[in-house]
Amino acid sequence: MESLVDFALQERYKQVKDLGDRLGELATLIEWEPFREIVGDLYANTTEQGGRPNIDVVLMIKLLVLQSMYGLSDPELERQANDKISFLRFLGFPEKIPDQTTVWYFRERLSKTNKDEAIWTELQRQLDEKGLRIRKGVIQDATFITADPGHATANTPQGNDAKTRRNKEGTWTKKGKKSYFGFKLHTKEDCDFGLIRALQTTTASVHDSQIDLSEECEVVYRDRGYFGAEPKGFDATMQRGVRGHPIGIRDILRNKRISRIRAPGERPYAVIKNVFHHAHTHVITVIRVHVKMMFAAFSFNLYQLGTLKKQGVI
Repeated sequence: MESLVDFALQERYKQVKDLGDRLGELATLIEWEPFREIVGDLYANTTEQGGRPNIDVVLMIKLLVLQSMYGLSDPELERQANDKISFLRFLGFPEKIPDQTTVWYFRERLSKTNKDEAIWTELQRQLDEKGLRIRKGVIQDATFITADPGHATANTPQGNDAKTRRNKEGTWTKKGKKSYFGFKLHTKEDCDFGLIRALQTTTASVHDSQIDLSEECEVVYRDRGYFGAEPKGFDATMQRGVRGHPIGIRDILRNKRISRIRAPGERPYAVIKNVFHHAHTHVITVIRVHVKMMFAAFSFNLYQLGTLKKQGVI
């Protein structure tokens, strides 16, 4: 009976593939098995008594990638993973799709054990192995990820003393004349291939200049918001005039050159926010938002690998 079901699924998928399955193409661009060794011990059951069956951690990672790429809630992820043939193909036609509670607990375990960082490191290793190493330099930037402020006043206790959803770890800040509440995603993108190479998540009130994602010997291109903050790499920050000392023509021309190089750095945010729908989050702590943003960046890199493949780069 199982072979008949598998056959029927494969036949149904052929019709989807003929129409074009970008998701199926993206699934082949990285190796998924190395992630099993990294997070496999989260659910490994080695006791003599046994217990609940071990969960396929690669399946769980793929579910979080799907969730991130399509901007799905946990309940909606469970529903669509059971319903969509393209999702089932991406997941490898598993016998059973984990429920929404299992997905939530898996994210929690990743954040508490820092396994999310290990997943990111493995992805970066695979990118380097494909010959996609940083060469020309990197672009660092940041974007707001808004959250629900609730009805509490600004001086209401936060953290463990919080009594409302709003008062966990999100903070208020102001840019120009507009106020934002929530968090901030800081990223480092390479100039060569448009891939996200590092990220950090903070509350919204943390100034861009307080975060340095560059490495030694990297040329790091940054906007005026980083003016005055020395990076670990070679500084290519746009100049900003100060009171009584406006910038000269040389700095104006230099800023224009840096601006042209930095322009592609907005693409990851456009995709993450407008395509993946991560401009706003209902998650209420920095560590949980970071896991969400890591998988958003993971998904963007898969998305960008698909573009690079079409361009013949890989």
